[in-house]
Amino acid sequence: MNDNAEATEAAIVRKASLLKRIWGVIATILALVYTAILSPLAAGASLFGEGHAVTPLMRIWAWLILRTCGVRAEVVGMENLNGLDSFVLVSNHQSMFDILATIDLIPREVRFVAKRELRRIPFIGFALVHSGNILIDRNNGGRTIRRAIEAARAGYSICVFAEGHRFSDNRLHEFNDGAAWLAIATRLPCIPVAISGTLALMPRRTKFVIPGARIRIALGKPIETKGMRSADRAELTRRLEAEVLAAFRPSV
Repeated sequence: MNDNAEATEAAIVRKASLLKRIWGVIATILALVYTAILSPLAAGASLFGEGHAVTPLMRIWAWLILRTCGVRAEVVGMENLNGLDSFVLVSNHQSMFDILATIDLIPREVRFVAKRELRRIPFIGFALVHSGNILIDRNNGGRTIRRAIEAARAGYSICVFAEGHRFSDNRLHEFNDGAAWLAIATRLPCIPVAISGTLALMPRRTKFVIPGARIRIALGKPIETKGMRSADRAELTRRLEAEVLAAFRPSV
C-alpha cells in the first residue's frame, strides 16, 4: 500500500513538473509575442509628451508577462514613497523580471539606467532613447548626468541596478557608486530596494521562464541627497548597499 502511494505521489510530481515546463515554454513564447506587438507602439509613442505616452504601454507589457508567468508578488515598505513625486531607486539585480516587477509594482513613472548597447535592438532601443531612460555612455559621463537631470525634470523616477549587471548566485554583490552619483547630481532622494525571488523565474543563460514563483520587493526609507557633494558618494553607496543587503531574502 505504501509503495503504491509513493509511486502515485512520484507520478503526480513528475506530471506537475512536466506541466510547469510546458507552461514555461508557452509563457516565454507569449512574452516574446507581447514584446513584438508592443515595442513598435512604444517606439511611436516615445515621440510624444517627452516620452510619457510610453508609460501605459510599459505597464501593460509588464503586467501581461508577470500574469502569464504566474508571478505572485509581495511589496513591503510602499509607505516610504508617500509624499515623494520622484526619486532614485537603488536596487540589486538578478533577472529581467526585476525590470518587469519595478514597472508593474512601483506606482510612479520609472525609467532605467541601461547599457548603451540596447540602442541597437529594433524599436525597443528607439523607445528607450526617446522616453527618458538613461543609456550609459562610459566615455561621456557628463552626457549621462545631463540625461538623468532631464529625466528628473520631466518627472520620472530613475531605477539603477547598482551591482552593475545581473548575478545568478542569489547573493548581493558590491554596489558601484553610479547610483549615488546620479542621485546627488539630480538632488533626488534615494530609495534602497531589495528584490528577492526573481532569480527563480529566469536565471542568466536560461532559455525559458520557470513560472509560478513568488517575489518580494522591499522599499527602504528615503535617503535625502540635497546638500551632498560628489565626495559623499562613496559613503552614500555603502549605506545603500547595507540597507539593501539587510532587506534582501535569499528565499521567499
